[in-house]
Amino acid sequence: MNNAASILILIFLSVTFIQSGYDKLFYWDDNLSWLKEHFAKTQLKNLVHLALLNILILELISGVLCIVGCLQLFISNTRTFGLYGAVFSCITLIMLLFGQRLAKDYDGARTIVIYFIPAIMAVYWLN
Repeated sequence: MNNAASILILIFLSVTFIQSGYDKLFYWDDNLSWLKEHFAKTQLKNLVHLALLNILILELISGVLCIVGCLQLFISNTRTFGLYGAVFSCITLIMLLFGQRLAKDYDGARTIVIYFIPAIMAVYWLN
């Protein structure tokens, strides 16, 4: 298995983003309520609904691309979709990081960095 590390990271990213997207999709009102409070004192206070929708879409795109990339690596040893998934994952995490920093939630921002490390490793390995 030549691509074990890349496949494992893509599985990690796909589980992370598909689960997060599922949570946002099926518990939309709970997430929206919490985020409105979280961003109440920021410039995003009137854009929370749009921001949540944007993040949901990016998380689902990231997760699906990582799944397809994992399958592509396993079946044909090509990296195209895995790289796209890793790049979308990084973009999504950067957007999440921006929001946490804007809300001055430094613990939340620190947690996002933990996810960013394997995502950027995947970009490097799959590039």
